[in-house]
Amino acid sequence: MTQGISFEDWTPTNESAFTIKEGHVLPKPKGIPTAAEFRLLEILWRLGEGTIEDFLRASEGNDPLNYKTVQTVLRIMENKRFVTHSVRGRAFLYRPRVKRSEVNRSSLRSLLNRYFRGSRSELLVNLLENERIDATELQELERLIRSYRKVSSSGRQNHS
Repeated sequence: MTQGISFEDWTPTNESAFTIKEGHVLPKPKGIPTAAEFRLLEILWRLGEGTIEDFLRASEGNDPLNYKTVQTVLRIMENKRFVTHSVRGRAFLYRPRVKRSEVNRSSLRSLLNRYFRGSRSELLVNLLENERIDATELQELERLIRSYRKVSSSGRQNHS
């Protein structure tokens, strides 16, 4: 953390960067989270902030987390700029530096580029051919495509 600037001075400004009130821009996160990192991010997004003990309590019901594992993964996540921390008493209080929408977008972009050569239609065809999509969900997808098509075409007409 930057010397002389507290965690409370950090404010999100947009989907891709955080600024410090004094005008310094923090770098973007590195890469996409692993499954373990994503699990901890989901807990943080739900809680807003938390200590390691909070993570442990939040995971008690299903596949409980281990203290040392959480500590190690959070340290890695901090290096990747997914989370940050401040000190509360003797405990570190962690907060997310990334939004769920940002992680979803970068993860999907990575999936598209890595496995589908960047082709959205190839991804969609693969989903339609290889996944069980019920009629209700298929109707919803059709409705969404029609809706996006209308928005897209009206946007082009307004810019012409």
